[in-house]
Amino acid sequence: MNENLTRRNFVGATALVAGMAAIPSILRGQTPSASAAPATTSSSYNPAEPVWMKAPLAPGVPGTDYRPTITLNGSTMPFRVVDGVKVFHLICEEVDHVFVPKTPDNDELHALCWGFNGQVHGPTIEIVEGDRVRIYVTNKLPAATSIHWHGLIVPSGMDGVGGLNQKAIQPGETFKYEFTVWQHGTFMYHSHHDEMTQMALGMLGMFIVHPRKPEGPLPDRDYVYMLSEWKIVPGTKRPDPNEMVEFNILTLNARAFPGTAPMLAKLGNRVRIRIGNLSAMDHHPIHIHGHNMQVVATDGGPIPETAQWREVSVLVSVGTTRTVEFVANNPGDWAFHCHMTHHVMNQMGHGTPNLIGINTGKLNQRVRGFLPGYMTMGSSGMADMGDMGMQIPPNSVPMVGAPGPFDYITMGGMFTNFKVREDLGDLEPQKGQDFTYGGWYQNPPGTQAMLASDSDMRKDLGS
Repeated sequence: MNENLTRRNFVGATALVAGMAAIPSILRGQTPSASAAPATTSSSYNPAEPVWMKAPLAPGVPGTDYRPTITLNGSTMPFRVVDGVKVFHLICEEVDHVFVPKTPDNDELHALCWGFNGQVHGPTIEIVEGDRVRIYVTNKLPAATSIHWHGLIVPSGMDGVGGLNQKAIQPGETFKYEFTVWQHGTFMYHSHHDEMTQMALGMLGMFIVHPRKPEGPLPDRDYVYMLSEWKIVPGTKRPDPNEMVEFNILTLNARAFPGTAPMLAKLGNRVRIRIGNLSAMDHHPIHIHGHNMQVVATDGGPIPETAQWREVSVLVSVGTTRTVEFVANNPGDWAFHCHMTHHVMNQMGHGTPNLIGINTGKLNQRVRGFLPGYMTMGSSGMADMGDMGMQIPPNSVPMVGAPGPFDYITMGGMFTNFKVREDLGDLEPQKGQDFTYGGWYQNPPGTQAMLASDSDMRKDLGS
């Protein structure tokens, strides 16, 4: 599959897909007669008809018709062009997914999930408004499934709700979805069969549609995030899809801090961040430090400039997307995280008693007589939990954080950092695998908080 196709070789790329469509025992769904070669104009479109009936245009070209997005800790799905149609192939399969990679400070956290094309979440599908797409979905799972194109206006038979719009895709089967997209914005795709189980196990992905005729300046950096939440009991190997309340792994693109790659921007870059939320139960107020964000679009489409608003925390509700833009005009290392405080924790236990302010006295010493190494936790908060070096259960990570440039960072979960530099050198966002990529910002003299001196306090405070 080749993303970098020119306009000259769009037509007649290969006969492979046509050959696959002729195998009735493998493919079920739309008949070949429903596939139409794209038109070069849309002058025949009737506004009273659904937008998917508008005639398609020639396929948009990456790097020419749009600037590709960046899905940190993930990927963008390759495609091929067959007779003027963009062809994608999604493979539903079990994936041994790493939520937090092994570092000198923590063991690896991984679990057997369900995903697409060997990854969790699925690769980002990226097209241009007016493209006609053909998406093959092969089911290698032990259960039936289907795929819904969340927010896209498509024919009813392509909407992907198992039982309502189509037969479920049985194990070993491949279905074909085909439609023309006449919207632009940030959308999603996900399983729509046994949704509680399959979405909780990771069957989610982002679907980006670029405008055919962009208005305003293009972003220098266009980042894509999927928000999700999981229940992974320490010592177990699968997420629990039956959980409704106590989610203990909160993720950005299916990674939890300290396993989240940082966003990078050169000073003065225009940055766009697209955020989708398919968490089971929770909304997420996503907060950025050092900047404020202009909310420019929802999953319903772009917001007129006169109606846009500025935020430092944008609420992304379950089942929605929000797109924000800003200029990276403040150099430094900046936090980017959910502002629900329990969503920046890893595998936090909710059944512990409240010990804040408790004077433990000689309790630790007495208990160690029959339980060596015992330590009463939580009497002064949880900040020291991560760097104590205590033994933890298999397949788990510290509740909070990792070492930072000054001290231990007491956050985990849905947290990463945004690095703004005057010069990025050879740094590339896609190469980052955890938050340490790119090193640390050196604060100029006079811009660093530090321990106050006695003389300063006497001068300014009088004591």
